[in-house]
Formats: sequence, C-alpha cells, structure tokens
Amino acid sequence: MDFWKMNGAGNDFIVLNNMDGQIPEEAFPEMARVLCERHLSIGADGLMAVGKPREGGDYRMIFLNADSSYGEMCGNGARCICRFGYENGLAGETQRVETVAGLVTGQRMNERLYKVRLNDPSVIKLDYPVEESGKTYVCSYIELGNPGLPHAIVPFTGLADTDMDELRKLGRALRWNSAFPKGANVNFCEITGENEVCVRTFERGVEDFTYACGTGSGSTAVSLFLQGKVSSHGVKINMPGGQLIIDIEHEGDRIQDLYLTGPTNIVCKGEITDEDLNL
Repeated sequence: MDFWKMNGAGNDFIVLNNMDGQIPEEAFPEMARVLCERHLSIGADGLMAVGKPREGGDYRMIFLNADSSYGEMCGNGARCICRFGYENGLAGETQRVETVAGLVTGQRMNERLYKVRLNDPSVIKLDYPVEESGKTYVCSYIELGNPGLPHAIVPFTGLADTDMDELRKLGRALRWNSAFPKGANVNFCEITGENEVCVRTFERGVEDFTYACGTGSGSTAVSLFLQGKVSSHGVKINMPGGQLIIDIEHEGDRIQDLYLTGPTNIVCKGEITDEDLNL
C-alpha cells in the first residue's frame, strides 16, 4: 500500500489514494490507530485518504485523527490533500474537496504554498465563560462547517513562555469540559503585535498539542476580529510549526469567506509494510 507523509506547518499526516475504493472504509479507523502511533509505526497527527467524490467535487477527503476518530475537517490537512490531488492529477490548480463539514475549495499559490477556503462558521459565541477547577476562563466558542468542528478560543497572557506541561493539563481539562458537548479543540492565544497572534492548540482526537492547527487558526482570527482586536486580512498566526495566514471576507459582523494560507511539505513517499496492521 503506497503512502505519502506530508505536513502543513508541522501538522503531519499520512495520505493515501483510495480513488479506486480498494481499501474498505471500515478499515480506516484501525489503520489510523496503528499507523499514526509515532513509536511503533509511521507516526502522524492524522490519516487522510482521497476517495471518489459524491457531491460534485474533485475528490472526497476522508480524515481520521490519530486516536482513530473521524474528524469533520482539518484545515492544514485540506491544504496538504489539495497538493496531493494536484500532484497526482486529480485536480487542477483550483480544487474542490468534499469533507464531512461541507465543500472546501483550495488554490495552489506556488509549489509549496496552498490556500483553502475554510468552512463557514456555523456557531459563534464570543462571550462563553467556562468554569474549570474553580476558575473561570473567558472563552469564545466557534464551530466551522455543518456539522460543526468545535473550537474554544482562550486568551492567555505569557503564552510563549508558559510551562507546556501545565498548559497541557489545562488544555486537556478544557477539551473535556462539560461546557463543550462535542468536546473542543482548545486554542490558547495571545496578541503579540499588530495583526500577529501566538496560538497553541490542544487538539481533540490527537489529545495533545499539535505543531499547528488550521481550523483553530481560522477560528481564533474570527473571534479576535469580531472583538475588534485584529483586522480582517493578513492575520499572522504563529504556531510552533510555523506561520499561517488568515483572511476574512465579511459584511459587517457576518463572515462570508474564511481563508487559510500556509506551507506544505512532502516529507516522504513509500510503501506501508507495518506487520501489526491487520486488515
């Protein structure tokens, strides 16, 4: 079974071509669980497969987190799969990608830089205080797409210098907090300059911090824009794996289009021979 290993600003994925449908979709959860384990297999934040389109797109994006759970969408994953689709002749420089959360369009900017239109915000709650361990955290809550991908946005002073073990404990607690019925990706953020934001995301399904989160970057920028703290264009989101750029088209407070731009990297191409994978 051939695979590509890709990452978008450090958010890494195992990518498979299943346009011929040879891999039964019920096998994907076990594949994700085995192959995404970093010490025992290839290792990744998630597994993605390209499947035949069902609703007029160029192809369908099947996305699973490292814990084998299905994800509604993944922004950096979408950028990577757009490059995969282009380089495998599945689409041109503009791509139409079907996801569980809705249709995502992508654009090849140059060999490594890809831009995607993220799913529209379906839920926006700017004032969403959350109680955890006797303390109230001033959060925003945003879902992208329908069904919505849930994101909590948590302002955090001194984020870049915070002890990551302590932040991980808080991220895990908030991710499972009962205030979020579907769980949540927890985006800690701090404005560090004009239109520049430091973000650390504890991802649902990975159950740890990732090097970058595209939908988390978009949700954070929307929250801060609607609160008048950043502008609508060229918002720089700095994450451990690199910088992502968010652009927001809007009419007043109504978000019309949400764009994510960032780098992609084809790390390797090869054949999966994992003997612990029982299909």
